[in-house]
Formats: sequence, structure tokens, C-alpha cells
Amino acid sequence: MKSIKRFLAENDNLIHSTMQKITSHVQRQKGEWIFNTVLVEGHDVPFKYKRLKTYKSLKGACVDMIYYPDTENIAGMNFEIMKVIKINLS
Repeated sequence: MKSIKRFLAENDNLIHSTMQKITSHVQRQKGEWIFNTVLVEGHDVPFKYKRLKTYKSLKGACVDMIYYPDTENIAGMNFEIMKVIKINLS
């Protein structure tokens, strides 16, 4: 736990949330990476991260996440997203 506290202290924009329920989980492959998008109960913004391997569906699971707000430009329009740094099952 100390490493998480130190990590958060060193990066002002990071947010640590616990026991967040996943309502949707989509995985898409682009090249060698698997891009993951999860929707969290009570949030309207998608949470995005990438992995080298596919992972079991997180739909319905409770997770702990470290993330920060970001924007993504799609077709010339900016959309708010949350970039996930770390995600673990609760």
C-alpha cells in the first residue's frame, strides 16, 4: 500500500478509486496490443487501457483503479476519457 500512496503523491493528476463496479468491458486488437474500454457504474466517461494479452471479461466485477483524466480526438472532436494506469480486481 505504501507504494500506491507514494505513487499518488508524486503524480497530482492521478485518482485512486476502490470497489468500482464495471458495467461494460470491450477488448479490441490493434497490432500487437489489446485495447480495453470499461464503463464504470455511476460514471459517463469511458476508462481505457491497453494490454499485450486478452483478459477475462470484467463485466459485473468490482475493481480498484488508478487513473487520470485525459481527452481523445476522434474525427476532429475531443472526447473526455479516463486513462487507466493500474486496474486490479477488488
